Amino acid sequence: MRRVIILGSTGSIGVQALDVIAANRDSFEIVGLAAGTNREVLRQQAHDFGVEHTALGEIEAEQLVRSVGADVVLNGITGSVGLGPTLAALETGTTLALANKESLIVGGDLVRDAAAPGQIVPVDSEHSAIAQALRSGTHAEVRRLVLTASGGPFRGRTRESLASVTPAEALAHPTWDMGLVVTTNSSTLVNKGLEVIEAHLLFNVPYDQIDVTVHPQSIVHSMVEFVDGSTIAQCSPPDMRLPISLGLDWPNRVPGVGAPLDWTTASQWTFEPLDAEAFPAVELAKRVGRAGGTYPAVFNAANEQAVAAFHAGGIGYLQILEVVERVVDLHLPFSGPLTLESVLDAEGWARGAAEDVIADLAV
Repeated sequence: MRRVIILGSTGSIGVQALDVIAANRDSFEIVGLAAGTNREVLRQQAHDFGVEHTALGEIEAEQLVRSVGADVVLNGITGSVGLGPTLAALETGTTLALANKESLIVGGDLVRDAAAPGQIVPVDSEHSAIAQALRSGTHAEVRRLVLTASGGPFRGRTRESLASVTPAEALAHPTWDMGLVVTTNSSTLVNKGLEVIEAHLLFNVPYDQIDVTVHPQSIVHSMVEFVDGSTIAQCSPPDMRLPISLGLDWPNRVPGVGAPLDWTTASQWTFEPLDAEAFPAVELAKRVGRAGGTYPAVFNAANEQAVAAFHAGGIGYLQILEVVERVVDLHLPFSGPLTLESVLDAEGWARGAAEDVIADLAV
């Protein structure tokens, strides 16, 4: 029986984690739940699962993690506000099932240095796939990581044709049902850029050995290429309950958590190169990742401001990345070891700088 705390319990990851646990109550016990603002749903979840300890907001979530003993903390909070709870979970020594990619990306070495070997288990489908594939060889045998991307709603579009994209179109993802920021990031491929940084930090593989390929069927969730020329892929229908279940009970597999592929019917899996001209976010993310320090925090914060401005009608679709790149170019390198305060300061600066750029573009 694994004792579990779920942070972000009312969001997509949290709700699906509750589905997994509800079907496997002999394997998991929920000892704590935390949500952002949805008090009523949180109260109902606590009632349904008999949970005594709950929290609202990231500050209370940190306190919950530190005060309630658990075997696993699933961090499903959205955004860099999840950094504090991530650090709190690592400090307690519990396994961190990490769906909140932003906390690792903006925290960088601050998070890596706080983690014991194997303490962080990725929940993103791509990174869970890589973690599964890496069990086929040693780190020294890895030639490259290949992250798959669905291509989003604008796969195959030219850069020029994207200028007229509307917020509604950006939210029409063909595969995944996600929140406003993540869905928009998937359409611009900023989300894939963030995942490249995350892969580097999780698996200690250089950026020039991390590739992205477009796979619209979203069946192959990512791959590892080894030095002997073999490639190991993790394949399954797109269902986040599978990587969530692995995060909760790594390295054990939870029986029946997802439907397997149907090999009795004909199907095709296709792969296409990423169009870096139409979707420059991945290359910008690699540049930011190589720079390190507070640059990833600046990249992430500037993007969040730009996405909000796009949905508010303040800027056009292509200007999202323009805002981000201009803010990254304005950022001064940070010297010294990362701290929570330096990351938060960099984010605050980036949001202000992004608003200035947005105002300039709107003139």
